[in-house]
Amino acid sequence: MEDLVPTEFQLNQNYPNPVKERTTIKYCVPDKARIGLEVSDSYRNKVKTLVKEIKEAGTYKVEFFAIGGSASGGNAYSLPNGIYFYKLQAGNFNETKKMILLR
Repeated sequence: MEDLVPTEFQLNQNYPNPVKERTTIKYCVPDKARIGLEVSDSYRNKVKTLVKEIKEAGTYKVEFFAIGGSASGGNAYSLPNGIYFYKLQAGNFNETKKMILLR
């Protein structure tokens, strides 16, 4: 199923949520597009850019780390516990979801 080309943009809820060590954010891109995926705090201040590049059609996932981190994802180690938002932007498509950081 993962090999099927999506028919619309989609941003899934992160899992696990609340975030303790790391979380995964999955999104779908129906056509080649410039993608922006950012995390912001409860005041809507950007705290991390997870993706900012052109992506081919497909389904993608990115990990956001609350402890440690890696070059392939975001590192939230310095962020305090609280409510955060992640937003997917692509052309006219914008969708935002909420996650809770609780170590």
